[in-house]
Amino acid sequence: METGRMHNHRQRQVLVFFVCLSMSWGSADLGPYSVVEETERGSFVANLAKDLELGLAEMATRAVRIISQGNKEHLQLKVQTGDLLLNEKLDREELCGSTEPCILHFQVLMEKPLEIFQAELRVKDINDHSPVFNEREIILKIPENSPTGTAFPLSNALDLDVGSNNIQNYTISPNFHFRVITHNRSDGRKYPELVLDKELDREEEPEISLTLTALDGGSPPRYGTAQVRIEVVDINDNAPQFQQLLYKVHIPENSPVGSLVVTVSASDVDSGPYGKISYTFFQPSEDISKTLEVNPNTGEIRLRKQVDFETVLSYEVDVKATDGGGLSGKGTLLLQVVDVNDNPPEVTVSALTSPIPENSQEIVVAVFSVSDPDSGDNGKTTSSIQDDLPFLLKPSVKNFYTLVTERTLDREERAEYNITITVTDMGTPKLKTEHNITVLVSDVNDNAPAFTQTSYTLWVRENNSPALHIGSVSATDTDAGANAQVTYSLLPPPDPLVPLASLVSINPDNGHLFALTSLDYEGLRAFEFRVGATDRGSPALSSQALVRVLVADANDNAPFVLYPLQNASAPCTELVPRAAEPGYLVTKVVAVDGDAGQNAWLSYQLLKATEPGLFGVWAHNGEVRTARLLSERDAPKQRLVVLVKDNGEPPLSASVTLHVLLVDGFSQPYLPAPEAEAAAAAPADPLTVYLVVALASVSSLFLFSVLVFVAVRLCRKGGAALAGRCPVAEGHFPGQLVDVSGTGTLSQSYQYELCLTRGTGTNEFKVLKPILPNLSSKSIGREVEENPSFQGSVGI
Repeated sequence: METGRMHNHRQRQVLVFFVCLSMSWGSADLGPYSVVEETERGSFVANLAKDLELGLAEMATRAVRIISQGNKEHLQLKVQTGDLLLNEKLDREELCGSTEPCILHFQVLMEKPLEIFQAELRVKDINDHSPVFNEREIILKIPENSPTGTAFPLSNALDLDVGSNNIQNYTISPNFHFRVITHNRSDGRKYPELVLDKELDREEEPEISLTLTALDGGSPPRYGTAQVRIEVVDINDNAPQFQQLLYKVHIPENSPVGSLVVTVSASDVDSGPYGKISYTFFQPSEDISKTLEVNPNTGEIRLRKQVDFETVLSYEVDVKATDGGGLSGKGTLLLQVVDVNDNPPEVTVSALTSPIPENSQEIVVAVFSVSDPDSGDNGKTTSSIQDDLPFLLKPSVKNFYTLVTERTLDREERAEYNITITVTDMGTPKLKTEHNITVLVSDVNDNAPAFTQTSYTLWVRENNSPALHIGSVSATDTDAGANAQVTYSLLPPPDPLVPLASLVSINPDNGHLFALTSLDYEGLRAFEFRVGATDRGSPALSSQALVRVLVADANDNAPFVLYPLQNASAPCTELVPRAAEPGYLVTKVVAVDGDAGQNAWLSYQLLKATEPGLFGVWAHNGEVRTARLLSERDAPKQRLVVLVKDNGEPPLSASVTLHVLLVDGFSQPYLPAPEAEAAAAAPADPLTVYLVVALASVSSLFLFSVLVFVAVRLCRKGGAALAGRCPVAEGHFPGQLVDVSGTGTLSQSYQYELCLTRGTGTNEFKVLKPILPNLSSKSIGREVEENPSFQGSVGI
């Protein structure tokens, strides 16, 4: 068995000539196989596995199957044994009629790889039909003066069998006047003629009855009979004669009904009724009787129905001309049908693969065959498909084609192809057939999910409720089915210290993000993480996107006052000289707000005051300044309540209480406010105690440093003692006294002349005079004398 290959040229249109089909790929023939008609269904025909040289496992793997023409499954293949069996009883006469030999063509198709083998099954005839005469009785009128040796045609019998099982001989019953001779027609049929061996005498025997027997060549032979009744007529010694014995006519197969085929003509030299001729068909077959008709008077032969070249190629019939005396002559009509291109090509799809996976190369999509029952150029065909498709038509064996992919397919580019196979014949006019095939492309997971954005920025207002939906991420996958189903997840953060799992969660189905806890802008202003989108393909593909969450500030923190402290055991008292000018800086309220933006913009205002209009607060920086000149009528103790308010919505605020002591000079002792005395009586909290201890320690250390500095200066003077005078200690002593210069600076150093009195047992200082010129020693001395409690201490 040979399998030939040819080089396939990639072309869209393939010309296939039925006469040159062996040039396509090459074919291998099987058989021929033969079977006797009327054999029972399931009978063994042949073992294909042996003829194909294939094992039974390979038969199943290569999907061997039988393809019959005409969509009639006469045969079946038993794959388990490789046997070719009959699928039904075969009637040779029904399948092939009078055609001999009776051959049924079929193909053996194998896949993986594709191979097609041509095979044929010959149906052998059996003698299952007897000869049958169309006429049970044949009447002949023979003139009594007919010479011996005259032949009279008789009706032939019909036998559906062929070959030796068909009619082989005719016999006549024994008589004294006639014998029968068997003749052969050009188509192989046999017909009888009655030959006169002895002259007739009407007066002696006016009528003769004989039995005509038709015998076939079967074993045993079958036969059929007909009665021949011969009427001996009076003398009519001239029989009609046709002008030509054979009328050969060609007629196109598309000729309409009623078309004139031919006019036959015969003549008779007799006169009177013996010279009048009528025309009839002599022993026409049933098909001829349905196809042709003859005018008995004119001899015109016309079509009773349209002829079909693909069904019958030619017709042969005898035309009988009979005169009034019963004599007849015979002529033959041979009608040949001329083929016309009246049959479009036929497309039969034997195999179709759909859907086909994308990204696959050179897949056989379909196997189909092309046929055209016309002949010559009318039966030659060309096949093609659309030019804009990634498919190719390749010729296979005989009239088979394979439709294969030209390149890899991409389902995301196109998921369905409507392929039109166009088959055109070469006749005039050209006829074509279009056969549509729909090929689906199945999906392969070759596309990862793609986020709509590479990064997402989400805003969340702090103090949100837990499980709040803060936003969504979205990814799409151009694949289909499970390959396009996207699942979202949170990816582990690069910093393991970030508690991402406690901050946000994501819905794996729709990508919605939720805040799990209430966020605090002051604790966490922003954080970012990555989310992943994974499809459900195998293997799964994924992609990532960055999500940045920004926490928006809410006004949830009231202003906090840093200075003056409100939790001290004793309130802070500011000293203001009565000589202060308007705009004198008393103190500055310092506050902060933990919020951001406009929520942290602070404004200050004087809420309450002992003397309204005496002090003012700058709204933007919290500076408390005198609004006018102080007078003697102003109370020495002033209490101010300053409101600190942010710019949030709604605004939050805090208040601070300031105690201001109006003094005439810097020697006036510190007078605690009543509120301070009450606060001193109250137990202090631990923080206040710590602050007091720290301030006391710093103050003691500072005072000790001043004393050491003074002692060193005195020792350097040589210890000289001057009566009525004290040594002067010069130096800068820091303190929290009020600045009277109006510059607004709270921390200033002032110089005083101090004397350490002799002859006293206590370490008392006397303030002699200030170094600053704008304070008189008289006023200071007066203050000291009026406030003896000032002795033994230094006002700082």
